[in-house]
Amino acid sequence: MAKNLPAPKSLDWAYAPSRESTDIVKLEGRYGLFIDGKFRAPLSRKYFQTVNPATEEPLAQVASANAADVNRAVKAARAAFDNGWGDLSGVERAKFLFRIARMIQERSREMAVLETLDGGKPIRESRDVDLPLVAAHFFYYAGWADKLEYAFPGLKPEPLGVAGQVIPWNFPLMMLAWKIAPALAAGNTVVLKPAETTPLSALLFAQLASEAGLPPGVINIITGAGETGAALVEHPDVDKVAFTGSTAVGKRIATSLAGTDKRLTLELGGKAAHVIFDDAPIDQAIEGVINGIFFNQGHVCCAGSRLFVQETIHDRFVEKLKRRLNTLRVGDPLDKNTDVGAINSAEQLARISELVEAGQEEGAEMYQPACELPGNGFWFRPTLFTGVSQSHRIAQEEIFGPVLSIMSFRTPDEAVEKANNTPYGLSAGVWTQKGSRILWMADRLQAGVVWANTYNKFDPASPFGGYKESGFGREGGRHGLLAYLKGVDE
Repeated sequence: MAKNLPAPKSLDWAYAPSRESTDIVKLEGRYGLFIDGKFRAPLSRKYFQTVNPATEEPLAQVASANAADVNRAVKAARAAFDNGWGDLSGVERAKFLFRIARMIQERSREMAVLETLDGGKPIRESRDVDLPLVAAHFFYYAGWADKLEYAFPGLKPEPLGVAGQVIPWNFPLMMLAWKIAPALAAGNTVVLKPAETTPLSALLFAQLASEAGLPPGVINIITGAGETGAALVEHPDVDKVAFTGSTAVGKRIATSLAGTDKRLTLELGGKAAHVIFDDAPIDQAIEGVINGIFFNQGHVCCAGSRLFVQETIHDRFVEKLKRRLNTLRVGDPLDKNTDVGAINSAEQLARISELVEAGQEEGAEMYQPACELPGNGFWFRPTLFTGVSQSHRIAQEEIFGPVLSIMSFRTPDEAVEKANNTPYGLSAGVWTQKGSRILWMADRLQAGVVWANTYNKFDPASPFGGYKESGFGREGGRHGLLAYLKGVDE
Protein backbone atom coordinates (compact mmCIF):
# COMPACT_ATOMS: atom_id res chain seq x y z
CA MET A 1 0.00 0.00 0.00
CA ALA A 2 1.42 3.34 -1.01
CA LYS A 3 2.33 5.72 1.78
CA ASN A 4 1.11 9.29 1.84
CA LEU A 5 4.14 11.31 0.91
CA PRO A 6 4.59 14.94 2.00
CA ALA A 7 4.01 17.59 -0.64
CA PRO A 8 7.22 18.47 -2.43
CA LYS A 9 8.93 21.60 -1.21
CA SER A 10 9.21 24.49 -3.62
CA LEU A 11 12.63 24.56 -5.20
CA ASP A 12 14.89 27.47 -4.38
CA TRP A 13 16.67 28.46 -7.58
CA ALA A 14 18.69 31.22 -5.94
CA TYR A 15 22.19 31.51 -7.38
CA ALA A 16 25.18 31.24 -5.11
CA PRO A 17 27.44 34.27 -5.53
CA SER A 18 30.27 33.71 -8.00
CA ARG A 19 32.28 36.91 -7.77
CA GLU A 20 35.33 37.49 -9.93
CA SER A 21 38.38 38.44 -7.88
CA THR A 22 39.85 41.89 -8.42
CA ASP A 23 43.31 40.87 -7.16
CA ILE A 24 44.55 40.58 -10.74
CA VAL A 25 44.13 44.35 -11.24
CA LYS A 26 46.80 46.61 -9.77
CA LEU A 27 45.57 50.19 -9.80
CA GLU A 28 47.86 53.16 -9.40
CA GLY A 29 46.80 55.92 -7.06
CA ARG A 30 47.35 58.51 -9.79
CA TYR A 31 47.73 58.27 -13.57
CA GLY A 32 49.48 60.71 -15.87
CA LEU A 33 49.13 61.24 -19.61
CA PHE A 34 50.71 58.70 -21.95
CA ILE A 35 52.73 60.84 -24.33
CA ASP A 36 55.75 59.86 -26.44
CA GLY A 37 56.03 56.42 -24.87
CA LYS A 38 55.88 57.47 -21.20
CA PHE A 39 53.40 58.46 -18.54
CA ARG A 40 53.84 62.16 -17.85
CA ALA A 41 52.44 64.64 -15.34
CA PRO A 42 49.94 67.02 -16.96
CA LEU A 43 51.02 70.57 -17.66
CA SER A 44 47.58 71.55 -16.38
CA ARG A 45 48.52 70.13 -12.96
CA LYS A 46 44.91 68.98 -12.68
CA TYR A 47 43.49 65.53 -11.91
CA PHE A 48 40.00 64.11 -11.62
CA GLN A 49 38.59 61.15 -9.70
CA THR A 50 37.22 58.08 -11.44
CA VAL A 51 34.81 55.89 -9.47
CA ASN A 52 33.32 52.42 -9.57
CA PRO A 53 29.68 53.01 -10.66
CA ALA A 54 28.53 49.87 -8.84
CA THR A 55 29.75 51.12 -5.45
CA GLU A 56 30.60 54.82 -5.93
CA GLU A 57 34.00 54.04 -4.41
CA PRO A 58 36.98 55.94 -5.85
CA LEU A 59 39.31 53.97 -8.12
CA ALA A 60 42.10 56.36 -9.09
CA GLN A 61 42.99 59.93 -9.87
CA VAL A 62 43.51 60.62 -13.56
CA ALA A 63 45.27 63.53 -15.27
CA SER A 64 43.15 66.21 -16.94
CA ALA A 65 44.88 67.39 -20.11
CA ASN A 66 44.66 71.02 -21.20
CA ALA A 67 45.42 72.51 -24.62
CA ALA A 68 49.16 72.53 -23.91
CA ASP A 69 49.07 68.83 -23.03
CA VAL A 70 47.12 68.08 -26.21
CA ASN A 71 49.68 70.01 -28.23
CA ARG A 72 52.48 67.99 -26.64
CA ALA A 73 50.73 64.73 -27.57
CA VAL A 74 50.07 65.80 -31.16
CA LYS A 75 53.70 66.89 -31.55
CA ALA A 76 54.85 63.46 -30.32
CA ALA A 77 52.53 61.73 -32.79
CA ARG A 78 53.74 63.93 -35.66
CA ALA A 79 57.39 63.28 -34.82
CA ALA A 80 56.78 59.53 -34.68
CA PHE A 81 55.03 59.63 -38.05
CA ASP A 82 57.76 61.72 -39.70
CA ASN A 83 60.62 59.79 -38.14
CA GLY A 84 59.84 56.31 -39.36
CA TRP A 85 56.38 54.96 -38.58
CA GLY A 86 54.81 56.48 -41.68
CA ASP A 87 57.47 54.85 -43.87
CA LEU A 88 57.61 51.54 -42.02
CA SER A 89 56.72 48.58 -44.21
CA GLY A 90 53.35 46.94 -43.81
CA VAL A 91 55.05 43.73 -42.73
CA GLU A 92 56.73 45.50 -39.81
CA ARG A 93 53.55 47.31 -38.77
CA ALA A 94 51.73 43.97 -38.85
CA LYS A 95 54.25 42.48 -36.44
CA PHE A 96 53.45 45.15 -33.85
CA LEU A 97 49.70 44.68 -34.28
CA PHE A 98 49.96 40.90 -34.00
CA ARG A 99 52.07 41.28 -30.86
CA ILE A 100 49.53 43.65 -29.29
CA ALA A 101 46.69 41.25 -30.15
CA ARG A 102 48.47 38.33 -28.51
CA MET A 103 49.26 40.38 -25.41
CA ILE A 104 45.60 41.40 -25.13
CA GLN A 105 44.67 37.71 -25.16
CA GLU A 106 47.28 36.92 -22.52
CA ARG A 107 46.04 39.70 -20.23
CA SER A 108 42.36 39.48 -21.12
CA ARG A 109 41.22 38.53 -17.62
CA GLU A 110 42.98 41.53 -16.09
CA MET A 111 41.58 43.88 -18.73
CA ALA A 112 38.07 42.47 -18.41
CA VAL A 113 38.02 42.96 -14.64
CA LEU A 114 39.27 46.53 -15.02
CA GLU A 115 36.66 47.23 -17.70
CA THR A 116 33.93 46.05 -15.31
CA LEU A 117 35.32 47.98 -12.34
CA ASP A 118 35.55 51.21 -14.30
CA GLY A 119 32.39 50.93 -16.41
CA GLY A 120 29.86 48.86 -14.43
CA LYS A 121 29.13 46.27 -17.12
CA PRO A 122 28.74 42.58 -16.12
CA ILE A 123 32.00 40.66 -16.01
CA ARG A 124 30.66 37.93 -18.29
CA GLU A 125 30.15 40.56 -21.02
CA SER A 126 33.59 42.10 -20.55
CA ARG A 127 35.17 38.65 -20.46
CA ASP A 128 33.18 36.86 -23.18
CA VAL A 129 32.32 39.66 -25.63
CA ASP A 130 34.44 42.78 -25.26
CA LEU A 131 37.92 41.34 -24.83
CA PRO A 132 37.67 38.65 -27.54
CA LEU A 133 36.48 41.32 -29.99
CA VAL A 134 39.27 43.70 -28.97
CA ALA A 135 41.91 41.08 -29.73
CA ALA A 136 40.10 40.04 -32.92
CA HIS A 137 40.19 43.60 -34.31
CA PHE A 138 43.94 43.86 -33.81
CA PHE A 139 44.45 40.45 -35.40
CA TYR A 140 42.20 41.40 -38.31
CA TYR A 141 43.92 44.69 -39.12
CA ALA A 142 47.35 43.16 -38.61
CA GLY A 143 46.39 40.96 -41.53
CA TRP A 144 45.59 44.01 -43.69
CA ALA A 145 48.73 46.02 -42.86
CA ASP A 146 50.87 44.50 -45.63
CA LYS A 147 48.00 44.09 -48.12
CA LEU A 148 46.73 47.63 -48.61
CA GLU A 149 47.48 47.61 -52.34
CA TYR A 150 45.37 44.45 -52.64
CA ALA A 151 42.58 46.03 -50.61
CA PHE A 152 42.45 48.90 -53.12
CA PRO A 153 43.75 47.49 -56.42
CA GLY A 154 45.04 49.98 -58.94
CA LEU A 155 45.41 52.71 -56.30
CA LYS A 156 48.31 53.88 -54.18
CA PRO A 157 47.12 53.97 -50.57
CA GLU A 158 49.14 56.22 -48.25
CA PRO A 159 48.67 57.12 -44.57
CA LEU A 160 47.18 60.48 -43.68
CA GLY A 161 49.45 61.31 -40.75
CA VAL A 162 48.13 62.02 -37.24
CA ALA A 163 44.70 60.73 -36.22
CA GLY A 164 42.84 62.38 -33.35
CA GLN A 165 40.34 59.93 -31.85
CA VAL A 166 37.65 60.46 -29.19
CA ILE A 167 35.80 57.44 -27.79
CA PRO A 168 32.79 56.98 -25.45
CA TRP A 169 32.32 55.27 -22.09
CA ASN A 170 30.10 52.35 -23.07
CA PHE A 171 32.75 50.12 -24.70
CA PRO A 172 36.11 51.71 -23.78
CA LEU A 173 38.45 48.97 -25.00
CA MET A 174 36.35 47.89 -27.95
CA MET A 175 36.02 51.47 -29.25
CA LEU A 176 39.76 51.89 -28.74
CA ALA A 177 40.40 48.81 -30.88
CA TRP A 178 37.97 49.98 -33.58
CA LYS A 179 39.88 53.26 -33.80
CA ILE A 180 43.54 52.41 -33.19
CA ALA A 181 43.89 49.10 -35.07
CA PRO A 182 42.96 50.39 -38.58
CA ALA A 183 44.83 53.66 -38.02
CA LEU A 184 48.09 51.84 -37.22
CA ALA A 185 47.58 49.27 -39.96
CA ALA A 186 47.29 52.12 -42.46
CA GLY A 187 50.52 53.71 -41.18
CA ASN A 188 49.14 56.59 -39.11
CA THR A 189 50.01 57.65 -35.58
CA VAL A 190 47.34 58.27 -32.95
CA VAL A 191 46.30 60.61 -30.17
CA LEU A 192 43.29 59.08 -28.41
CA LYS A 193 41.08 60.54 -25.70
CA PRO A 194 38.93 58.07 -23.71
CA ALA A 195 35.79 59.17 -21.87
CA GLU A 196 36.38 60.81 -18.51
CA THR A 197 34.27 58.19 -16.65
CA THR A 198 36.12 55.18 -18.12
CA PRO A 199 39.78 56.03 -18.78
CA LEU A 200 41.55 53.24 -16.90
CA SER A 201 41.46 50.43 -19.47
CA ALA A 202 42.85 52.78 -22.15
CA LEU A 203 45.73 53.66 -19.82
CA LEU A 204 46.38 49.96 -19.22
CA PHE A 205 46.38 49.47 -22.99
CA ALA A 206 48.99 52.24 -23.31
CA GLN A 207 51.21 50.33 -20.90
CA LEU A 208 50.66 47.14 -22.89
CA ALA A 209 51.53 48.87 -26.19
CA SER A 210 54.76 50.15 -24.66
CA GLU A 211 55.64 46.64 -23.45
CA ALA A 212 54.96 45.40 -26.99
CA GLY A 213 57.83 47.61 -28.18
CA LEU A 214 55.72 50.08 -30.14
CA PRO A 215 57.91 53.10 -30.97
CA PRO A 216 57.36 56.15 -28.73
CA GLY A 217 54.76 58.58 -30.03
CA VAL A 218 52.90 56.12 -32.27
CA ILE A 219 50.11 55.85 -29.67
CA ASN A 220 49.38 58.66 -27.22
CA ILE A 221 46.56 58.51 -24.66
CA ILE A 222 45.34 61.79 -23.16
CA THR A 223 42.60 61.95 -20.55
CA GLY A 224 40.14 64.65 -19.61
CA ALA A 225 36.63 65.92 -20.19
CA GLY A 226 34.97 67.62 -23.15
CA GLU A 227 37.43 70.50 -23.27
CA THR A 228 40.28 68.04 -23.82
CA GLY A 229 38.43 66.39 -26.69
CA ALA A 230 37.64 69.75 -28.27
CA ALA A 231 41.30 70.78 -28.12
CA LEU A 232 42.29 67.55 -29.86
CA VAL A 233 39.62 67.82 -32.56
CA GLU A 234 40.51 71.43 -33.34
CA HIS A 235 44.31 71.03 -33.23
CA PRO A 236 45.69 72.28 -36.56
CA ASP A 237 48.21 69.43 -36.92
CA VAL A 238 45.63 66.63 -36.70
CA ASP A 239 44.92 65.15 -40.15
CA LYS A 240 41.94 62.96 -39.33
CA VAL A 241 39.30 63.03 -36.59
CA ALA A 242 37.29 59.97 -35.53
CA PHE A 243 34.53 60.44 -32.98
CA THR A 244 32.07 58.06 -31.38
CA GLY A 245 29.52 59.59 -29.03
CA SER A 246 26.37 61.66 -28.87
CA THR A 247 24.74 63.20 -31.92
CA ALA A 248 24.80 66.67 -30.32
CA VAL A 249 28.59 66.59 -29.85
CA GLY A 250 29.04 65.07 -33.32
CA LYS A 251 27.19 68.00 -34.85
CA ARG A 252 29.44 70.47 -33.02
CA ILE A 253 32.53 68.65 -34.26
CA ALA A 254 31.27 68.66 -37.86
CA THR A 255 30.58 72.39 -37.59
CA SER A 256 34.01 73.16 -36.13
CA LEU A 257 35.81 71.21 -38.89
CA ALA A 258 33.77 72.64 -41.76
CA GLY A 259 36.07 74.40 -44.22
CA THR A 260 39.18 72.53 -43.06
CA ASP A 261 40.91 69.73 -44.93
CA LYS A 262 40.66 67.29 -42.02
CA ARG A 263 39.09 63.89 -42.64
CA LEU A 264 36.16 63.15 -40.36
CA THR A 265 34.15 60.07 -39.41
CA LEU A 266 31.29 60.15 -36.92
CA GLU A 267 29.55 57.21 -35.24
CA LEU A 268 26.72 58.77 -33.27
CA GLY A 269 23.42 57.92 -31.61
CA GLY A 270 20.75 55.44 -32.55
CA LYS A 271 17.15 54.47 -31.91
CA ALA A 272 17.13 51.07 -33.54
CA ALA A 273 13.98 49.25 -34.63
CA HIS A 274 13.65 45.58 -33.72
CA VAL A 275 10.91 44.07 -35.93
CA ILE A 276 9.23 40.76 -34.98
CA PHE A 277 6.96 39.11 -37.58
CA ASP A 278 4.29 36.59 -36.63
CA ASP A 279 6.22 33.67 -38.16
CA ALA A 280 9.33 34.35 -36.09
CA PRO A 281 10.60 31.69 -33.67
CA ILE A 282 9.20 33.41 -30.59
CA ASP A 283 11.51 32.02 -27.91
CA GLN A 284 14.58 32.83 -29.99
CA ALA A 285 13.21 36.29 -30.73
CA ILE A 286 12.62 36.92 -27.02
CA GLU A 287 16.30 36.21 -26.35
CA GLY A 288 17.26 38.46 -29.26
CA VAL A 289 15.17 41.29 -27.85
CA ILE A 290 16.70 40.84 -24.39
CA ASN A 291 20.20 40.90 -25.86
CA GLY A 292 19.28 43.82 -28.07
CA ILE A 293 18.24 46.20 -25.30
CA PHE A 294 19.63 44.94 -21.98
CA PHE A 295 23.16 44.05 -23.10
CA ASN A 296 25.53 46.45 -21.31
CA GLN A 297 22.53 48.02 -19.48
CA GLY A 298 21.32 49.42 -22.79
CA HIS A 299 24.47 51.55 -23.04
CA VAL A 300 24.75 50.63 -26.72
CA CYS A 301 24.38 53.05 -29.63
CA CYS A 302 22.80 50.29 -31.75
CA ALA A 303 20.55 48.99 -28.96
CA GLY A 304 17.20 47.67 -30.18
CA SER A 305 15.29 50.22 -28.09
CA ARG A 306 12.12 50.30 -30.27
CA LEU A 307 10.35 46.95 -30.55
CA PHE A 308 7.75 46.46 -33.29
CA VAL A 309 5.70 43.27 -32.92
CA GLN A 310 3.18 42.12 -35.53
CA GLU A 311 -0.32 42.64 -34.17
CA THR A 312 -1.37 38.97 -34.34
CA ILE A 313 1.26 37.90 -31.80
CA HIS A 314 1.70 41.17 -29.89
CA ASP A 315 -0.04 40.25 -26.63
CA ARG A 316 1.46 36.77 -26.39
CA PHE A 317 4.93 38.08 -27.20
CA VAL A 318 4.74 40.87 -24.62
CA GLU A 319 3.55 38.46 -21.93
CA LYS A 320 6.45 36.08 -22.58
CA LEU A 321 8.85 39.01 -22.64
CA LYS A 322 7.63 40.19 -19.24
CA ARG A 323 8.16 36.69 -17.81
CA ARG A 324 11.68 36.65 -19.21
CA LEU A 325 12.38 40.04 -17.64
CA ASN A 326 11.66 38.57 -14.23
CA THR A 327 14.55 36.12 -14.63
CA LEU A 328 17.17 38.80 -15.28
CA ARG A 329 19.62 39.27 -12.43
CA VAL A 330 20.47 42.90 -11.64
CA GLY A 331 23.37 43.57 -9.31
CA ASP A 332 27.09 43.25 -8.69
CA PRO A 333 28.80 43.46 -12.12
CA LEU A 334 31.67 41.31 -10.85
CA ASP A 335 29.30 38.41 -10.11
CA LYS A 336 29.38 35.98 -13.04
CA ASN A 337 25.62 35.40 -12.62
CA THR A 338 24.73 39.07 -13.21
CA ASP A 339 22.79 39.95 -16.37
CA VAL A 340 22.36 43.71 -15.88
CA GLY A 341 25.06 45.72 -14.17
CA ALA A 342 25.39 49.32 -12.99
CA ILE A 343 24.52 52.47 -14.91
CA ASN A 344 27.77 54.17 -15.86
CA SER A 345 27.34 57.44 -13.97
CA ALA A 346 24.96 59.56 -11.91
CA GLU A 347 24.48 61.86 -14.90
CA GLN A 348 23.41 58.99 -17.16
CA LEU A 349 21.09 57.62 -14.48
CA ALA A 350 19.41 61.03 -14.23
CA ARG A 351 18.96 61.11 -18.02
CA ILE A 352 17.36 57.65 -18.05
CA SER A 353 15.08 58.50 -15.13
CA GLU A 354 13.95 61.75 -16.74
CA LEU A 355 12.94 60.06 -19.99
CA VAL A 356 11.17 57.19 -18.19
CA GLU A 357 9.15 59.74 -16.21
CA ALA A 358 8.30 61.47 -19.50
CA GLY A 359 7.05 58.16 -20.91
CA GLN A 360 4.71 57.69 -17.96
CA GLU A 361 3.48 61.29 -18.12
CA GLU A 362 2.71 60.89 -21.84
CA GLY A 363 0.47 57.90 -21.13
CA ALA A 364 2.62 54.84 -21.92
CA GLU A 365 2.27 51.85 -19.58
CA MET A 366 5.47 50.92 -17.75
CA TYR A 367 6.44 47.44 -16.58
CA GLN A 368 9.44 46.67 -14.34
CA PRO A 369 10.25 43.35 -12.68
CA ALA A 370 10.42 43.22 -8.91
CA CYS A 371 14.09 43.11 -8.04
CA GLU A 372 16.10 44.44 -5.14
CA LEU A 373 18.71 46.99 -6.17
CA PRO A 374 21.98 47.50 -4.29
CA GLY A 375 22.06 50.36 -1.80
CA ASN A 376 25.12 52.06 -3.28
CA GLY A 377 25.98 52.81 -6.89
CA PHE A 378 23.89 53.72 -9.92
CA TRP A 379 21.12 51.29 -10.82
CA PHE A 380 18.00 51.09 -12.96
CA ARG A 381 15.58 48.19 -13.35
CA PRO A 382 15.01 46.66 -16.80
CA THR A 383 11.95 48.49 -18.12
CA LEU A 384 9.27 47.88 -20.77
CA PHE A 385 6.77 50.40 -22.09
CA THR A 386 3.60 49.38 -23.93
CA GLY A 387 0.95 51.67 -25.35
CA VAL A 388 3.70 53.75 -26.94
CA SER A 389 2.95 56.05 -29.85
CA GLN A 390 5.41 57.34 -32.43
CA SER A 391 5.23 60.84 -30.94
CA HIS A 392 6.32 59.81 -27.44
CA ARG A 393 9.75 61.01 -26.37
CA ILE A 394 10.71 57.45 -25.41
CA ALA A 395 10.06 56.44 -29.04
CA GLN A 396 12.08 59.28 -30.53
CA GLU A 397 14.95 60.16 -28.18
CA GLU A 398 17.93 57.96 -27.43
CA ILE A 399 17.64 56.85 -23.79
CA PHE A 400 20.92 54.90 -23.67
CA GLY A 401 19.67 52.71 -20.87
CA PRO A 402 17.72 49.48 -20.17
CA VAL A 403 14.39 50.81 -21.45
CA LEU A 404 12.35 49.26 -24.28
CA SER A 405 9.42 50.89 -26.09
CA ILE A 406 6.97 48.39 -27.63
CA MET A 407 4.64 49.13 -30.55
CA SER A 408 2.67 46.98 -32.99
CA PHE A 409 2.26 46.81 -36.76
CA ARG A 410 0.04 44.94 -39.23
CA THR A 411 1.89 44.79 -42.57
CA PRO A 412 5.53 44.82 -43.67
CA ASP A 413 5.00 48.24 -45.28
CA GLU A 414 3.72 49.63 -41.99
CA ALA A 415 6.69 48.11 -40.15
CA VAL A 416 9.13 49.84 -42.52
CA GLU A 417 7.32 53.17 -42.27
CA LYS A 418 7.32 53.08 -38.46
CA ALA A 419 10.88 51.80 -38.20
CA ASN A 420 12.20 54.61 -40.41
CA ASN A 421 10.28 57.29 -38.51
CA THR A 422 13.34 58.50 -36.60
CA PRO A 423 16.19 60.93 -37.23
CA TYR A 424 18.64 58.08 -36.59
CA GLY A 425 19.79 55.32 -38.92
CA LEU A 426 22.39 53.15 -37.24
CA SER A 427 20.94 49.64 -36.93
CA ALA A 428 17.86 47.43 -37.07
CA GLY A 429 16.81 43.83 -36.48
CA VAL A 430 14.34 41.59 -38.31
CA TRP A 431 12.90 38.27 -37.12
CA THR A 432 11.07 36.06 -39.63
CA GLN A 433 11.42 32.61 -41.19
CA LYS A 434 11.06 34.00 -44.71
CA GLY A 435 14.39 34.78 -46.35
CA SER A 436 12.75 36.87 -49.05
CA ARG A 437 11.10 39.04 -46.39
CA ILE A 438 14.45 39.57 -44.64
CA LEU A 439 15.98 40.83 -47.89
CA TRP A 440 12.91 42.96 -48.65
CA MET A 441 13.08 44.60 -45.22
CA ALA A 442 16.85 45.09 -45.26
CA ASP A 443 16.56 46.88 -48.59
CA ARG A 444 14.05 49.36 -47.16
CA LEU A 445 15.18 49.92 -43.58
CA GLN A 446 17.26 53.09 -43.25
CA ALA A 447 20.01 51.58 -41.15
CA GLY A 448 23.70 50.97 -41.62
CA VAL A 449 23.47 47.49 -40.10
CA VAL A 450 20.48 45.12 -40.30
CA TRP A 451 20.62 41.90 -38.29
CA ALA A 452 18.42 38.97 -39.30
CA ASN A 453 17.20 36.50 -36.65
CA THR A 454 19.91 37.72 -34.27
CA TYR A 455 21.05 40.99 -32.74
CA ASN A 456 24.20 42.73 -31.52
CA LYS A 457 26.54 40.41 -33.40
CA PHE A 458 29.85 41.99 -34.40
CA ASP A 459 32.74 40.80 -36.51
CA PRO A 460 35.96 42.68 -37.33
CA ALA A 461 35.49 41.91 -41.03
CA SER A 462 32.03 43.50 -41.15
CA PRO A 463 31.73 47.31 -41.50
CA PHE A 464 29.63 49.21 -38.97
CA GLY A 465 28.20 52.73 -39.21
CA GLY A 466 25.09 54.77 -39.79
CA TYR A 467 23.05 57.18 -41.87
CA LYS A 468 21.18 60.40 -41.13
CA GLU A 469 21.90 61.64 -37.58
CA SER A 470 23.73 58.42 -36.72
CA GLY A 471 26.82 59.73 -38.50
CA PHE A 472 28.88 58.78 -41.51
CA GLY A 473 31.86 56.59 -42.30
CA ARG A 474 32.39 52.93 -41.46
CA GLU A 475 34.46 51.10 -38.85
CA GLY A 476 35.46 47.49 -39.31
CA GLY A 477 36.21 45.53 -42.46
CA ARG A 478 38.09 46.84 -45.47
CA HIS A 479 35.86 49.91 -45.29
CA GLY A 480 37.39 50.80 -41.93
CA LEU A 481 40.73 51.48 -43.63
CA LEU A 482 39.28 54.08 -46.01
CA ALA A 483 39.12 56.84 -43.42
CA TYR A 484 42.82 56.46 -42.59
CA LEU A 485 44.27 56.47 -46.11
CA LYS A 486 44.64 58.98 -48.91
CA GLY A 487 44.54 58.05 -52.57
CA VAL A 488 41.74 55.52 -52.07
CA ASP A 489 38.55 57.60 -52.20
CA GLU A 490 35.69 55.40 -53.35
